[in-house]
Formats: sequence, C-alpha cells, structure tokens
Amino acid sequence: MKLWNDRRLRLSITRLGLEYLAALLLVGVFAVNTGNNLLYLVFSLMTALFLVSGWVSRHAIQDLERIRVEEGNLFARVRGGLRLRVRDGAPKRFRALELRLDMDGGRAEPAFLAGGRGQEDGRAVVHLCPERRGWARLRSLEMRTSYPFGFLEKAWRFPLDQSVLVLPHPRQTILRQGPKGEAVRPVLKPGSASPDGARPFREGDSIHRVHWKRTAQRGEPWVRTLEDEEPAGQHLTLDLRAWRSGPEFEKELERLSGAILQARIQKRIIHLEIRSKMGRRGMEGSTACWRALAQSEAEGDPTDFSQNDVGSAAGDQRLP
Repeated sequence: MKLWNDRRLRLSITRLGLEYLAALLLVGVFAVNTGNNLLYLVFSLMTALFLVSGWVSRHAIQDLERIRVEEGNLFARVRGGLRLRVRDGAPKRFRALELRLDMDGGRAEPAFLAGGRGQEDGRAVVHLCPERRGWARLRSLEMRTSYPFGFLEKAWRFPLDQSVLVLPHPRQTILRQGPKGEAVRPVLKPGSASPDGARPFREGDSIHRVHWKRTAQRGEPWVRTLEDEEPAGQHLTLDLRAWRSGPEFEKELERLSGAILQARIQKRIIHLEIRSKMGRRGMEGSTACWRALAQSEAEGDPTDFSQNDVGSAAGDQRLP
C-alpha cells in the first residue's frame, strides 16, 4: 500500500498532528540526551501510534466506487438536500468520512458518511443553498477523513460533472380559484369515506370537521381529510410572450412557485399552462410544474413592450 505516495490522495497535517509531532520530537530529544530506555519505549510507541493512525484512516477511504446524485426538489435561496449514494466495496468497514460537494452558483454544507452498517449502498445527504433557478453544475465531491485520531487529514476528490435543476424560490402568495372552474372546496366521491389526515382550514369547510388536536398544535384551524375526497384544483397560467427577462419576470416565477407549494400543502391538483411562441403546453402535478417554471425564459421583445400585456396569473391578471 502506498501510504505517502498516492496521487489521488491529498494529505494535510492538522493542528493536533503538529502538537503531537512536537511532543514526539521532545520525547526523542530527552531519550537521546538521557539514554533512558523508558523514554525510548515511549518514543517508539508514539511513532507507531502516528503511523497506525495514518494507515487506518487511509484504509477508511478505500474501496469506494461510483457516486450517484439523486435529484429532488431543490429551490433557489432555500436550504435543501441532495442524496448521495456511494457504492461501498467493504460495507462493514467503519469510515467516518466528511463529504464536501463543490458546485457552481451556490454553497454546500459538509455531510457525513459513517459506514460499518453492512450495506453496500452507502447514503448521505448534502445540504446546499443555490443562488438562482435553472441548471446548476456539480463539479466534484471531496471525501475527507482524519479518523481515528486526527493527526493527518486525508482528502480524495471525485469529479462529478453533473447538473441539477434548481426550482424558482417559492414566494408567499394567496391562491385563488382558477379560470377552469375547479372546485373551491373538496367534493366527496360516491361511497364511504373515512378519516385520512388533516389540512389547513379553507373557506367553505364545515366546522364539524375541525381537527382540534392539530389546530392546537399549529395555532390555526385545521380540518380532517377523508380517503375518498377529491382535492380542489388550482389552475395557473404563464404567458412568456408578455414578459421580458429581468427581476419582474423572476418575481412572477417565484409567485407561481409559491402558489404551487401552497396548493401542494393543501392537497390541491395543480394545472399549469405555459403559452409561448411555440404554442401552449400543459402540465399537471407539482413537480412537473416546478420543473417547467425553472426552465422558462421570457420571450417578450424589449423594443416593443406595452403595459397592456398580460403576465401570468393564478386565475387573475398581472401587469409586469
């Protein structure tokens, strides 16, 4: 094993390691000057401890194979998480690895991979905060370990070259009824209906369905939901031809993103219609709508733009 000569591995001595080496050197000097066999023995044991620590921590970073990043709902300017899956060639080995993700347009917090659980598919969650919506490139992942004593820190860098889609920031908004006439309140399907969960109180809900325990916990009215209950729908529209690129367009995307999030919490069906020069596209479901907003680009002509153009709306009209 090449402990000190590995091009993939970067070694750096820690503050604890410097203090330990200073103590080791001091013991060695006293042992030579005094000729005390006990000091020679202590010097030998300290040297062996330093070398064994390096070997164990180097062993903890070996036998790790391909890394896979699982993309989830990641919002701009919001702390979110990405799941990392690492193929572990020695699943019973204790590792104590610190994972550092390097990405463009955002900052990532270190994650931790313990190992030793006997699972070949190691999992870790890296928390990060992207700066803006759109595609963000993940450049590399660095694994660090100073296990078990922290004398030397060893780092192994893996190139990723992968992109993840960052969704628009969910700005707080108020949902309104869509132009397609979706039900404002849930409608019971034919058949029996039993309690299923709870959701925030909406106008039109019966007082007899208030979930008093959840209401006390949240500090606001919540009602019980039923298994055979159809959730109310929400229709959103976005006309890319009526918007120019800029802060106002980004705010509108964030408003729509917040409407999607609120509708998802309230268990409503989401419909999004995007109008562009290529025609109309319709999406259904929160994830599909978010991804469509994240990749949308304004198509308005900066030289020919009037205040009468209609922006996007959640059942209403808004001027940019």
